[in-house]
Amino acid sequence: GEDVVKIGLTRRLDPTDRVRELGDASVPFLFDTHAMIYSEEAPALETALHSEFDDRRVNASNMRKEFFRVSLEEVEEAVKRLAPDAEFHQDIEAKEFNETLAKRRERLVIEEAFAALEFPDEL
Repeated sequence: GEDVVKIGLTRRLDPTDRVRELGDASVPFLFDTHAMIYSEEAPALETALHSEFDDRRVNASNMRKEFFRVSLEEVEEAVKRLAPDAEFHQDIEAKEFNETLAKRRERLVIEEAFAALEFPDEL
């Protein structure tokens, strides 16, 4: 959802492998990657970010759920302050979500065009 961010780390060579794993059949869309942060001190940065946004956790009773109601801009600002040497890369695609919105818009246009047609009372 809007302004819901997962702040987690992976040690995988290709971090998108972890993103694909998270977006399995139990969620309606693949997880959208809006940013990736590269840091030599990733575990410490993750801990610091979790502490920074602790009061904004989506699930306050399960600390393993790393979702926070925070904007990407707030995360970027915190990263710059907490780990100035970290690389913050943004990439907003949301492919499946945007394709779904486009299909819904297309269907709405077709339905509105069909509703506007005038048909005779009898054939």
